[in-house]
Amino acid sequence: MDLSFQRRLAASVLKCGENRVWFNPTALEDIATAATKDDIRELIEQGVVKRKPVKGVCRARIRKNRIQKKKGRRRGHGSRRGAKGARMPRKRHWIIRIRALRKSLREMRDNGVIDRRTYRILYRKAKGGEFRSVSHLKAYIEQLKR
Repeated sequence: MDLSFQRRLAASVLKCGENRVWFNPTALEDIATAATKDDIRELIEQGVVKRKPVKGVCRARIRKNRIQKKKGRRRGHGSRRGAKGARMPRKRHWIIRIRALRKSLREMRDNGVIDRRTYRILYRKAKGGEFRSVSHLKAYIEQLKR
């Protein structure tokens, strides 16, 4: 049976969308006889017609994935969108690297691992982009000492 008219009436009475109107499947004949809003109101009082709750969007999956990403997971080739330079700009990468190199050079100079003259030479080499990382710089200094 077609209950679209009753559904529309119930939606206007319940102040919700037609998709949120619930009809009791055992009382469909009673609902089919309802022709006015007052009839629908009576059915609502009886509990034959109800308003369904609003469906929410579950964010549990997103929260779980965010925790995983914090740990460093889910960052492989298949998950990447955008070029290497878009994910971490070259300039930003350079800034991080040069600051780390200069900090370690300062510490080595202050601790007496290298003298001031060597510090200046290595500082300029770092500025020129000779060292890939702090470990590369330390390996270079180890080679110098031999």
